[in-house]
Amino acid sequence: MWFIFALGFIENLFVILVFVLHKSRCTVAEIYLGNMAAADLIFVSGLPFWAIYIANKFYWPFGGFMCVAVNSLIQLNNYSSIYFLMMVSIDRYLALVKTMSFGRMRSPWCAKVNCSIIWIFAIAVSLPKVVFRRVVFVPALNTTACIIIPPAVGWHVANNLITNIVGFVIPVAAIAFCTFQIIGVLRNNAMQQFKEINNEKKATWLVLSVLLVFIICWLPFHVFTFIDTFDTLKVFEGCAAALAIEIGNQISSYIAYSNSCINPLLYVMVGNHFRKKAKEVYWQLLARIKSPKNQPMPRNYSGVTVRTSISMGQQNLIIRA
Repeated sequence: MWFIFALGFIENLFVILVFVLHKSRCTVAEIYLGNMAAADLIFVSGLPFWAIYIANKFYWPFGGFMCVAVNSLIQLNNYSSIYFLMMVSIDRYLALVKTMSFGRMRSPWCAKVNCSIIWIFAIAVSLPKVVFRRVVFVPALNTTACIIIPPAVGWHVANNLITNIVGFVIPVAAIAFCTFQIIGVLRNNAMQQFKEINNEKKATWLVLSVLLVFIICWLPFHVFTFIDTFDTLKVFEGCAAALAIEIGNQISSYIAYSNSCINPLLYVMVGNHFRKKAKEVYWQLLARIKSPKNQPMPRNYSGVTVRTSISMGQQNLIIRA
């Protein structure tokens, strides 16, 4: 967890800074990916508290408020990331498959509205797993732990089903539909003659890479969540099955968490446009650092120098034009 926190915090902060500091406006896909990086940054910020909690043998030293707040950060990422990716795939679908239609839906303003809706939706869906968090003394562990106290017997089953269906099946179904349509366009040689299609291809390969890695990382987590539902319903018997499911849940959770570190690496390795932006931001900051500040005016400075500079600047503009 410490490793995922350190790597994920630096990488996602870097991605956000590139999008924010660059002179040009973000594209629709970059708005969604930037919000996804923000969700990953919020998520990894909660991991150090959980790492200390585990290292202390499940003793929670941070109080009741932090018990709820830290788990809110972690739960928020489970839903927001997948829906930001779904909107990215829909944007690629509209850009490549529905090129002449739905132009207004691909505006930056519309993308920002969609991001706001996703954040509100993710908070609302995460609430059931957060509001029942309590710091209580657990006699079996002889420690004060931050745990969920469910309101009913079937609460755990219902929560797992919501996690699987709302947090994975529905968005992945939309992503799969868009992806198959996009791949069909990319394979269609007749479509390659359009300049717009070729311009969108570079961004599309980055999106497809992010989608593939995300599903690979999160699929084991949702599979074991689904199996855990059957274990709660007492379908499996014996301690061996329960132990195997518990170990599987832990390993799959770490694999899912690692996705927050992998995404920024994909932006650098696959995203040509992102690399270009990152270089431009780097040189922009370097120029600001090296530029002289409050430089004194020379003694021979005169109005003639000003007029000469202005006239030379105009000539340079005419030559460049």
